[in-house]
Amino acid sequence: MLQLKDTNFTDLMQRRICNVLLLANPYDAFMLEDDGRVDEKIFAEYTRLGLRFPPRFIQVYSQDEAMKTISKVDIDLVIVMPSRTADAQQEEDVFEIASNIKQAYENIPLVVLTPFSHGLTERMKDVDLSIFENVFCWLGNTDLLITIIKLLEDKMNLEHDFKSGVRMILLVEDNIRFYSSILPNLYKFVLQQSLEFATEALNASLETLRMRGRPKIVLARNYQEAWELYDKYKENTLGIISDCRYPMTPVKGANATEEEKEADAGFQLLDAIRHEDPYMPLIMESAESENRERAVASGYHFIDKNSKKMDVDLKDMVRRCFGFGDLIFQIPDPAFPDQPEMSTQLRVHNLKELQNNILSVPSASLLYHIQRNNVSRWLGSRALFPVSDFLKHITWESLQDVEAHRQIIFDAIVAYRRMKN
Repeated sequence: MLQLKDTNFTDLMQRRICNVLLLANPYDAFMLEDDGRVDEKIFAEYTRLGLRFPPRFIQVYSQDEAMKTISKVDIDLVIVMPSRTADAQQEEDVFEIASNIKQAYENIPLVVLTPFSHGLTERMKDVDLSIFENVFCWLGNTDLLITIIKLLEDKMNLEHDFKSGVRMILLVEDNIRFYSSILPNLYKFVLQQSLEFATEALNASLETLRMRGRPKIVLARNYQEAWELYDKYKENTLGIISDCRYPMTPVKGANATEEEKEADAGFQLLDAIRHEDPYMPLIMESAESENRERAVASGYHFIDKNSKKMDVDLKDMVRRCFGFGDLIFQIPDPAFPDQPEMSTQLRVHNLKELQNNILSVPSASLLYHIQRNNVSRWLGSRALFPVSDFLKHITWESLQDVEAHRQIIFDAIVAYRRMKN
Protein backbone atom coordinates (compact mmCIF):
# COMPACT_ATOMS: atom_id res chain seq x y z
CA MET A 1 0.00 0.00 0.00
CA LEU A 2 1.29 3.46 -0.94
CA GLN A 3 2.34 5.51 2.10
CA LEU A 4 2.53 9.33 1.90
CA LYS A 5 4.00 11.70 4.47
CA ASP A 6 1.55 14.39 5.54
CA THR A 7 2.43 18.11 5.67
CA ASN A 8 2.43 19.76 9.09
CA PHE A 9 1.09 23.20 8.17
CA THR A 10 1.58 24.46 11.74
CA ASP A 11 5.33 24.40 11.08
CA LEU A 12 5.03 26.75 8.09
CA MET A 13 5.35 30.58 8.16
CA GLN A 14 6.74 30.55 11.69
CA ARG A 15 8.56 33.86 11.32
CA ARG A 16 6.23 36.83 10.96
CA ILE A 17 6.39 40.61 10.94
CA CYS A 18 4.33 41.85 13.89
CA ASN A 19 5.64 45.38 14.57
CA VAL A 20 6.62 47.81 11.80
CA LEU A 21 8.45 51.05 12.51
CA LEU A 22 7.55 53.72 9.96
CA LEU A 23 10.24 56.42 9.79
CA ALA A 24 8.81 59.50 8.02
CA ASN A 25 8.27 63.19 8.64
CA PRO A 26 4.71 64.28 9.62
CA TYR A 27 3.85 65.48 6.10
CA ASP A 28 4.81 62.20 4.37
CA ALA A 29 3.19 60.13 7.11
CA PHE A 30 -0.03 62.11 6.58
CA MET A 31 0.15 61.53 2.80
CA LEU A 32 0.71 57.84 3.41
CA GLU A 33 -2.38 57.56 5.60
CA ASP A 34 -4.43 59.75 3.25
CA ASP A 35 -7.96 59.24 4.55
CA GLY A 36 -7.50 56.78 7.41
CA ARG A 37 -5.07 55.10 9.77
CA VAL A 38 -2.57 52.71 8.22
CA ASP A 39 -3.38 50.04 10.82
CA GLU A 40 -7.10 50.18 10.02
CA LYS A 41 -6.50 49.91 6.27
CA ILE A 42 -4.10 46.99 6.71
CA PHE A 43 -6.50 45.22 9.09
CA ALA A 44 -9.38 45.62 6.61
CA GLU A 45 -7.26 44.27 3.76
CA TYR A 46 -5.96 41.34 5.82
CA THR A 47 -9.54 40.41 6.71
CA ARG A 48 -10.66 40.61 3.08
CA LEU A 49 -7.83 38.34 1.97
CA GLY A 50 -8.45 35.81 4.73
CA LEU A 51 -5.18 36.63 6.51
CA ARG A 52 -4.62 36.70 10.25
CA PHE A 53 -2.36 38.63 12.61
CA PRO A 54 -2.04 41.99 10.83
CA PRO A 55 1.09 43.90 11.88
CA ARG A 56 1.08 47.04 14.04
CA PHE A 57 2.52 50.25 12.59
CA ILE A 58 4.43 52.66 14.83
CA GLN A 59 5.25 56.05 13.31
CA VAL A 60 8.31 58.04 14.36
CA TYR A 61 9.82 61.24 12.97
CA SER A 62 13.36 61.38 14.41
CA GLN A 63 16.33 59.23 15.33
CA ASP A 64 15.70 59.71 19.05
CA GLU A 65 12.11 58.49 18.70
CA ALA A 66 13.23 55.56 16.53
CA MET A 67 15.94 54.37 18.91
CA LYS A 68 13.68 54.80 21.95
CA THR A 69 10.90 52.77 20.29
CA ILE A 70 13.22 49.96 19.18
CA SER A 71 14.62 49.68 22.71
CA LYS A 72 11.12 49.13 24.10
CA VAL A 73 9.34 47.22 21.31
CA ASP A 74 10.42 44.18 19.29
CA ILE A 75 10.52 45.81 15.84
CA ASP A 76 10.51 43.33 12.95
CA LEU A 77 10.77 45.81 10.05
CA VAL A 78 11.71 49.45 9.52
CA ILE A 79 10.15 51.27 6.56
CA VAL A 80 12.00 54.46 5.66
CA MET A 81 10.25 57.25 3.73
CA PRO A 82 12.68 59.89 2.34
CA SER A 83 11.20 63.39 2.58
CA ARG A 84 9.75 65.01 -0.53
CA THR A 85 9.20 68.43 1.08
CA ALA A 86 11.08 71.52 -0.03
CA ASP A 87 12.94 71.83 3.29
CA ALA A 88 14.09 68.20 3.24
CA GLN A 89 17.75 69.21 3.51
CA GLN A 90 17.02 71.00 6.80
CA GLU A 91 15.54 67.89 8.37
CA GLU A 92 17.28 64.84 9.74
CA ASP A 93 18.36 62.63 6.84
CA VAL A 94 16.31 59.43 7.08
CA PHE A 95 19.03 57.50 5.25
CA GLU A 96 21.54 58.49 7.92
CA ILE A 97 19.06 57.50 10.63
CA ALA A 98 18.49 54.17 8.88
CA SER A 99 22.26 53.59 8.72
CA ASN A 100 22.55 54.24 12.45
CA ILE A 101 19.66 51.85 13.15
CA LYS A 102 21.36 49.15 11.07
CA GLN A 103 24.64 49.59 12.94
CA ALA A 104 22.89 49.25 16.28
CA TYR A 105 20.39 46.54 15.27
CA GLU A 106 21.84 44.67 12.30
CA ASN A 107 19.19 41.94 12.30
CA ILE A 108 16.25 44.29 11.70
CA PRO A 109 15.43 44.49 7.96
CA LEU A 110 15.05 47.95 6.42
CA VAL A 111 13.00 48.94 3.35
CA VAL A 112 12.85 52.25 1.44
CA LEU A 113 9.39 53.49 0.42
CA THR A 114 9.66 56.58 -1.77
CA PRO A 115 7.39 58.69 -3.99
CA PHE A 116 10.29 59.10 -6.46
CA SER A 117 10.39 62.74 -7.43
CA HIS A 118 13.23 63.85 -9.69
CA GLY A 119 15.04 65.62 -6.84
CA LEU A 120 14.70 62.61 -4.55
CA THR A 121 16.03 60.29 -7.24
CA GLU A 122 19.10 62.51 -7.58
CA ARG A 123 19.65 62.43 -3.81
CA MET A 124 19.41 58.64 -3.74
CA LYS A 125 22.18 58.24 -6.35
CA ASP A 126 24.74 58.98 -3.65
CA VAL A 127 23.12 56.83 -0.96
CA ASP A 128 24.48 53.41 -0.03
CA LEU A 129 21.37 51.24 -0.41
CA SER A 130 23.13 47.98 0.43
CA ILE A 131 21.74 48.12 3.99
CA PHE A 132 18.17 47.94 2.65
CA GLU A 133 16.30 44.79 1.71
CA ASN A 134 14.60 46.59 -1.15
CA VAL A 135 13.37 49.90 -2.55
CA PHE A 136 9.69 50.44 -3.39
CA CYS A 137 7.83 53.25 -5.09
CA TRP A 138 4.80 54.57 -3.21
CA LEU A 139 1.88 54.79 -5.65
CA GLY A 140 -0.85 55.59 -3.11
CA ASN A 141 -2.02 51.99 -2.71
CA THR A 142 -2.12 50.38 0.75
CA ASP A 143 -1.75 46.99 -0.96
CA LEU A 144 1.93 47.83 -1.39
CA LEU A 145 2.43 47.81 2.40
CA ILE A 146 0.96 44.30 2.56
CA THR A 147 3.22 43.30 -0.33
CA ILE A 148 6.33 44.58 1.45
CA ILE A 149 5.39 42.63 4.57
CA LYS A 150 4.53 39.41 2.72
CA LEU A 151 7.65 39.63 0.53
CA LEU A 152 9.81 39.92 3.66
CA GLU A 153 7.93 37.12 5.44
CA ASP A 154 8.34 34.87 2.40
CA LYS A 155 12.08 35.56 2.38
CA MET A 156 12.39 34.92 6.13
CA ASN A 157 10.62 31.53 5.85
CA LEU A 158 11.99 30.51 2.46
CA GLU A 159 14.61 27.96 3.48
CA HIS A 160 12.54 26.25 6.16
CA ASP A 161 9.21 26.05 4.31
CA PHE A 162 10.67 24.76 1.06
CA LYS A 163 11.73 21.60 2.91
CA SER A 164 8.02 20.89 3.40
CA GLY A 165 7.30 21.27 -0.32
CA VAL A 166 6.06 24.88 -0.50
CA ARG A 167 6.31 26.26 -4.04
CA MET A 168 7.86 29.47 -5.41
CA ILE A 169 7.04 32.00 -8.12
CA LEU A 170 10.19 33.88 -9.16
CA LEU A 171 9.81 37.44 -10.47
CA VAL A 172 12.92 38.91 -12.13
CA GLU A 173 12.54 42.68 -12.50
CA ASP A 174 14.78 45.65 -11.70
CA ASN A 175 12.39 48.52 -12.49
CA ILE A 176 11.26 49.82 -9.09
CA ARG A 177 8.08 51.48 -10.31
CA PHE A 178 7.06 48.39 -12.24
CA TYR A 179 7.57 45.78 -9.52
CA SER A 180 5.99 48.16 -6.97
CA SER A 181 2.91 48.08 -9.20
CA ILE A 182 2.85 44.43 -10.30
CA LEU A 183 3.78 42.72 -7.02
CA PRO A 184 0.64 43.85 -5.12
CA ASN A 185 -1.55 42.47 -7.93
CA LEU A 186 0.42 39.22 -8.01
CA TYR A 187 0.18 38.78 -4.26
CA LYS A 188 -3.53 39.57 -4.22
CA PHE A 189 -4.13 36.96 -6.92
CA VAL A 190 -2.08 34.25 -5.15
CA LEU A 191 -3.71 34.98 -1.78
CA GLN A 192 -7.22 34.87 -3.24
CA GLN A 193 -6.46 31.61 -5.07
CA SER A 194 -5.04 30.09 -1.88
CA LEU A 195 -8.11 31.20 0.06
CA GLU A 196 -10.30 29.40 -2.47
CA PHE A 197 -8.17 26.22 -2.36
CA ALA A 198 -8.16 26.23 1.45
CA THR A 199 -11.94 25.67 1.50
CA GLU A 200 -11.21 22.05 0.51
CA ALA A 201 -9.91 21.48 4.07
CA LEU A 202 -12.00 19.55 6.57
CA ASN A 203 -12.78 22.47 8.88
CA ALA A 204 -12.23 26.21 9.40
CA SER A 205 -9.09 25.67 11.49
CA LEU A 206 -7.45 23.56 8.78
CA GLU A 207 -8.51 26.12 6.17
CA THR A 208 -6.45 28.75 7.97
CA LEU A 209 -3.47 26.42 8.24
CA ARG A 210 -3.67 25.49 4.54
CA MET A 211 -3.21 29.18 3.71
CA ARG A 212 0.32 28.89 5.10
CA GLY A 213 1.15 26.58 2.23
CA ARG A 214 0.47 29.18 -0.47
CA PRO A 215 3.23 29.67 -3.07
CA LYS A 216 5.88 32.17 -2.04
CA ILE A 217 6.77 35.07 -4.32
CA VAL A 218 10.47 35.87 -4.59
CA LEU A 219 11.90 39.00 -6.24
CA ALA A 220 15.28 39.05 -8.00
CA ARG A 221 16.73 42.24 -9.51
CA ASN A 222 19.56 40.86 -11.67
CA TYR A 223 20.62 37.75 -13.59
CA GLN A 224 23.03 36.47 -10.94
CA GLU A 225 20.50 36.66 -8.13
CA ALA A 226 17.77 35.07 -10.26
CA TRP A 227 19.92 32.15 -11.37
CA GLU A 228 21.16 31.43 -7.84
CA LEU A 229 17.56 31.34 -6.57
CA TYR A 230 16.38 29.07 -9.39
CA ASP A 231 19.41 26.77 -9.15
CA LYS A 232 18.89 26.33 -5.40
CA TYR A 233 15.10 25.97 -5.41
CA LYS A 234 14.33 24.54 -8.86
CA GLU A 235 12.44 21.60 -7.31
CA ASN A 236 10.05 24.06 -5.66
CA THR A 237 9.57 26.42 -8.60
CA LEU A 238 6.09 26.79 -10.10
CA GLY A 239 7.23 29.19 -12.82
CA ILE A 240 9.35 32.23 -13.74
CA ILE A 241 8.26 35.75 -14.74
CA SER A 242 11.14 37.77 -16.17
CA ASP A 243 11.75 41.14 -17.74
CA CYS A 244 14.13 41.23 -20.70
CA ARG A 245 16.52 44.09 -19.89
CA TYR A 246 18.26 44.19 -16.49
CA PRO A 247 21.78 43.98 -14.95
CA MET A 248 23.73 40.73 -14.95
CA THR A 249 25.16 41.42 -11.48
CA PRO A 250 24.09 43.59 -8.50
CA VAL A 251 24.45 47.37 -8.94
CA LYS A 252 25.00 50.09 -6.34
CA GLY A 253 22.05 52.46 -6.82
CA ALA A 254 18.31 52.07 -6.60
CA ASN A 255 17.89 52.15 -10.38
CA ALA A 256 20.51 50.68 -12.71
CA THR A 257 21.74 52.88 -15.56
CA GLU A 258 21.22 51.73 -19.14
CA GLU A 259 24.96 51.02 -19.35
CA GLU A 260 24.65 48.61 -16.43
CA LYS A 261 21.79 46.67 -18.04
CA GLU A 262 22.12 43.77 -20.48
CA ALA A 263 19.64 44.10 -23.36
CA ASP A 264 18.81 40.38 -23.50
CA ALA A 265 19.53 39.29 -19.92
CA GLY A 266 16.01 37.87 -19.73
CA PHE A 267 16.55 35.68 -22.78
CA GLN A 268 19.86 34.46 -21.38
CA LEU A 269 18.19 33.53 -18.09
CA LEU A 270 15.15 31.81 -19.61
CA ASP A 271 17.33 29.97 -22.13
CA ALA A 272 19.49 28.63 -19.28
CA ILE A 273 16.41 27.55 -17.31
CA ARG A 274 14.85 25.94 -20.38
CA HIS A 275 18.06 23.93 -20.84
CA GLU A 276 17.66 22.64 -17.27
CA ASP A 277 13.90 22.01 -17.49
CA PRO A 278 12.25 21.76 -20.94
CA TYR A 279 8.76 22.28 -19.52
CA MET A 280 9.18 24.89 -16.78
CA PRO A 281 6.50 27.61 -17.39
CA LEU A 282 8.37 30.77 -18.44
CA ILE A 283 6.77 34.19 -18.94
CA MET A 284 8.63 37.13 -20.43
CA GLU A 285 7.29 40.64 -19.90
CA SER A 286 8.86 43.51 -21.80
CA ALA A 287 8.13 47.08 -22.88
CA GLU A 288 9.99 46.37 -26.14
CA SER A 289 7.31 44.85 -28.34
CA GLU A 290 9.89 43.53 -30.79
CA ASN A 291 10.88 40.93 -28.19
CA ARG A 292 7.54 39.17 -28.65
CA GLU A 293 8.53 37.29 -31.81
CA ARG A 294 11.80 36.02 -30.31
CA ALA A 295 10.10 35.03 -27.05
CA VAL A 296 7.33 33.07 -28.79
CA ALA A 297 9.87 31.41 -31.11
CA SER A 298 11.82 30.33 -28.00
CA GLY A 299 8.71 28.78 -26.47
CA TYR A 300 8.12 31.49 -23.84
CA HIS A 301 4.83 33.21 -23.07
CA PHE A 302 5.01 36.95 -23.70
CA ILE A 303 3.28 39.91 -22.03
CA ASP A 304 3.60 43.46 -23.33
CA LYS A 305 4.27 45.97 -20.54
CA ASN A 306 2.73 48.69 -22.70
CA SER A 307 -0.66 46.98 -22.69
CA LYS A 308 -3.41 48.86 -20.82
CA LYS A 309 -4.58 45.53 -19.39
CA MET A 310 -1.14 44.22 -18.52
CA ASP A 311 -2.24 43.29 -14.97
CA VAL A 312 -5.14 41.24 -16.33
CA ASP A 313 -2.92 39.57 -18.94
CA LEU A 314 -0.35 38.58 -16.31
CA LYS A 315 -2.98 37.23 -13.92
CA ASP A 316 -4.57 35.12 -16.68
CA MET A 317 -1.16 33.86 -17.81
CA VAL A 318 -0.13 32.89 -14.27
CA ARG A 319 -3.46 31.13 -13.70
CA ARG A 320 -3.15 29.16 -16.92
CA CYS A 321 0.56 28.29 -16.77
CA PHE A 322 1.50 28.00 -13.08
CA GLY A 323 -1.18 25.54 -11.99
CA PHE A 324 -3.83 27.86 -10.53
CA GLY A 325 -7.52 27.66 -11.34
CA ASP A 326 -9.00 24.47 -12.80
CA LEU A 327 -6.85 21.67 -14.19
CA ILE A 328 -7.90 21.63 -17.84
CA PHE A 329 -7.17 18.45 -19.75
CA GLN A 330 -6.70 19.39 -23.39
CA ILE A 331 -5.58 17.73 -26.60
CA PRO A 332 -3.14 19.81 -28.67
CA ASP A 333 -3.19 20.06 -32.42
CA PRO A 334 -0.45 17.63 -33.61
CA ALA A 335 0.83 20.31 -35.98
CA PHE A 336 1.13 22.89 -33.15
CA PRO A 337 1.77 20.93 -29.93
CA ASP A 338 2.76 23.97 -27.84
CA GLN A 339 0.00 26.35 -28.92
CA PRO A 340 -2.78 27.30 -26.48
CA GLU A 341 -5.50 26.65 -29.08
CA MET A 342 -6.34 23.11 -27.96
CA SER A 343 -9.58 21.21 -27.62
CA THR A 344 -10.71 20.94 -23.98
CA GLN A 345 -11.63 17.41 -22.97
CA LEU A 346 -12.15 17.78 -19.24
CA ARG A 347 -12.05 20.51 -16.57
CA VAL A 348 -11.20 19.48 -12.99
CA HIS A 349 -11.94 21.86 -10.11
CA ASN A 350 -10.63 20.00 -7.06
CA LEU A 351 -8.91 16.83 -5.87
CA LYS A 352 -12.12 14.80 -5.61
CA GLU A 353 -13.03 15.61 -9.22
CA LEU A 354 -9.53 14.59 -10.31
CA GLN A 355 -9.92 11.26 -8.53
CA ASN A 356 -13.34 10.69 -10.10
CA ASN A 357 -12.21 11.51 -13.64
CA ILE A 358 -8.54 10.53 -13.98
CA LEU A 359 -9.38 7.02 -15.21
CA SER A 360 -11.44 8.43 -18.09
CA VAL A 361 -9.14 11.25 -19.29
CA PRO A 362 -8.28 10.70 -23.00
CA SER A 363 -4.81 9.18 -23.31
CA ALA A 364 -3.53 11.87 -25.69
CA SER A 365 -4.49 14.61 -23.24
CA LEU A 366 -3.06 12.78 -20.22
CA LEU A 367 0.22 12.22 -22.09
CA TYR A 368 0.49 15.94 -22.85
CA HIS A 369 0.09 16.88 -19.17
CA ILE A 370 2.33 14.10 -17.82
CA GLN A 371 5.16 15.18 -20.09
CA ARG A 372 4.89 18.75 -18.78
CA ASN A 373 4.48 17.82 -15.10
CA ASN A 374 1.17 19.73 -15.09
CA VAL A 375 -0.67 17.46 -12.65
CA SER A 376 2.06 17.72 -10.02
CA ARG A 377 2.32 21.49 -10.55
CA TRP A 378 -1.45 21.93 -10.14
CA LEU A 379 -1.40 19.92 -6.91
CA GLY A 380 1.60 21.88 -5.62
CA SER A 381 -0.06 25.25 -6.19
CA ARG A 382 -2.97 24.02 -4.05
CA ALA A 383 -0.63 23.00 -1.17
CA LEU A 384 -1.33 19.27 -1.75
CA PHE A 385 2.37 18.56 -1.25
CA PRO A 386 2.36 14.82 -0.40
CA VAL A 387 0.70 13.88 -3.72
CA SER A 388 2.49 16.58 -5.70
CA ASP A 389 5.97 15.64 -4.50
CA PHE A 390 5.31 11.95 -5.08
CA LEU A 391 4.10 12.47 -8.66
CA LYS A 392 6.81 15.04 -9.46
CA HIS A 393 9.48 12.36 -9.40
CA ILE A 394 7.56 9.91 -11.60
CA THR A 395 8.39 11.55 -14.92
CA TRP A 396 7.55 10.49 -18.45
CA GLU A 397 11.26 9.82 -19.02
CA SER A 398 11.30 7.33 -16.13
CA LEU A 399 8.02 5.60 -17.05
CA GLN A 400 6.73 5.87 -20.61
CA ASP A 401 3.35 4.25 -20.08
CA VAL A 402 0.24 6.45 -20.02
CA GLU A 403 -1.99 3.85 -18.39
CA ALA A 404 0.56 3.20 -15.66
CA HIS A 405 0.71 6.94 -14.92
CA ARG A 406 -3.08 7.07 -14.83
CA GLN A 407 -3.25 4.33 -12.20
CA ILE A 408 -0.38 5.83 -10.18
CA ILE A 409 -2.16 9.22 -10.01
CA PHE A 410 -5.40 7.54 -8.92
CA ASP A 411 -3.65 5.42 -6.26
CA ALA A 412 -1.74 8.45 -4.93
CA ILE A 413 -4.97 10.43 -4.48
CA VAL A 414 -6.67 7.49 -2.75
CA ALA A 415 -3.68 7.11 -0.40
CA TYR A 416 -3.73 10.84 0.37
CA ARG A 417 -7.44 10.93 1.12
CA ARG A 418 -7.13 7.80 3.29
CA MET A 419 -4.29 9.44 5.21
CA LYS A 420 -6.25 12.68 5.76
CA ASN A 421 -9.40 10.87 6.86
